[in-house]
Amino acid sequence: QVQLVESGGGLVQAGGSLRLSCAASGGTISGYNVGWFRQAPGKEREFVGGFTWSGTSPYLADSVKGRFTISRDNARNMVYLQMSSLKPEDTAVYYCAAGRILPATRDFEYDYWGQGTQVTVSS
Repeated sequence: QVQLVESGGGLVQAGGSLRLSCAASGGTISGYNVGWFRQAPGKEREFVGGFTWSGTSPYLADSVKGRFTISRDNARNMVYLQMSSLKPEDTAVYYCAAGRILPATRDFEYDYWGQGTQVTVSS
């Protein structure tokens, strides 16, 4: 069973940057699709972006394209979410997840979840 732990969240001003990390243990992530989701207060959980297990390039939600990027380091069992040009509407709890079902853009396609890390963007 894969355990995921996110880190790197915090408070940042609009226009700033943050990098979130997701550390996996209990199994290797190389055989999994990995994704980032976020959930703002009162809103449904939203797909941010991810990698399929065989993919070499991340796919990103339209709302974050051009501002966020995702990378994975299978050797270190890590996944990263680099966020730039942050906006107040990016404020949410961010989760990383791992799963095996495609297209891996919906939360029910993921089996393993981290506990989340809070990102707050002030205006």
